Amino acid sequence: MARKKETLTLSVPPGTKQKLEDIAQRLDIKWGDNPSASGLVAAIAQNEVQVSRNRLTLNAKQIKALRQATKALLDAGQVEDAETLITLLLDQENLEAPLRQALLQQMNQPLQSARNQVDEYIRNQQPFRLSYENSQHQELEFTVRYAEVRLYEKRFYLQVWCDQTEDSQDVPELRHNRCLRLDRIQGILPIEGEWRGSLDSLKVYLHFRGWLANAYEPKLEDVENEVLGNIRQVVRRVVNPFWLIREVFRYGKDCEIVAPDSVREQFKRELTQLYQLYEK
Repeated sequence: MARKKETLTLSVPPGTKQKLEDIAQRLDIKWGDNPSASGLVAAIAQNEVQVSRNRLTLNAKQIKALRQATKALLDAGQVEDAETLITLLLDQENLEAPLRQALLQQMNQPLQSARNQVDEYIRNQQPFRLSYENSQHQELEFTVRYAEVRLYEKRFYLQVWCDQTEDSQDVPELRHNRCLRLDRIQGILPIEGEWRGSLDSLKVYLHFRGWLANAYEPKLEDVENEVLGNIRQVVRRVVNPFWLIREVFRYGKDCEIVAPDSVREQFKRELTQLYQLYEK
């Protein structure tokens, strides 16, 4: 026998029915393939959906901050805390559709943290093969024989020494070194072989002038720091010139890469390309 149903007629302002259906769509309350406003009302009445005036609503700035915190937690291997933040974000009605879709896709897949695996292999001095998707969506593989997790510009990266050098544009002395984003790692597998003792590195000589001669704050990688007249000479052990060049660009005319020639020439090429761009 068919179950009897009660009929409820509602008078609502224009556009309200569509808003109810949007909420039903988000909560997966449907009649057939379509979102059901009446099903949403029934779910509220049966306490299957909670309605509260005190629901937390985040603005765009707060949503952006939580997204950055989620990435940092995943990089640090704190998967459960990252899932908590993603759930909080998905509860926001004002979330843009592309971001909601990306978060839903992330939640529907297990949030496996590459950081946990990397930390274990580093502790055990275990070489590994790493599959990686770069910013151009190219699939790459690296045979890693040494690795460190390093903080660059407020984000953790995996700095590795690997066998592959064919596509590297770095200075010859550092072409075995790669800097990888943890969230782009697709998979890691242990391999046989020996673990290296360190990354390749170069001593880079920097001269700071003007206000920077006194204002410069030493970095952990600095191995020498002395004042020569009105110049501060800093010798830094560098494993990845990319980050050094970004830093020197910020300092402008008050910082000069003095040696070695390979790093100095790489910076000059960057400057030349920038100059040519603005000369057009």
